[in-house]
Amino acid sequence: QVQLVESGGGLVQAGDSLRLSCAASGRTFSSSVRAWFRQAPGKEREFVATISGGGGDTYYADSVKGRFTISRDNAKNTVYLQMDGLKPEDTAVYYCAARSSRVMMALSSAYDYWGQGTQVTVSS
Repeated sequence: QVQLVESGGGLVQAGDSLRLSCAASGRTFSSSVRAWFRQAPGKEREFVATISGGGGDTYYADSVKGRFTISRDNAKNTVYLQMDGLKPEDTAVYYCAARSSRVMMALSSAYDYWGQGTQVTVSS
């Protein structure tokens, strides 16, 4: 019934940039806490970044801090992840997630809704 749809992934070289988008359906997502996670083959899903309902507060995993920027446009129900200075270790399927609570969380189990994922591959 509710949907999160990621887009913007692709194959790039180390040092390149990508911008991921996550479009959400439903009024529930207009001001909900949103996050990006990623999962590489054979590894657990990893927290990347989260953003508060109004977009004023953000939090990043240490591995991406300073390189990635999460933002949102609530009028469009869309969250973005600007990824700069990409590294091979950033290669993963990236997932958008949402939760109804106003508390920002870095645990995947705290999120209620997930997109289908978009592949990001960074070559050496």
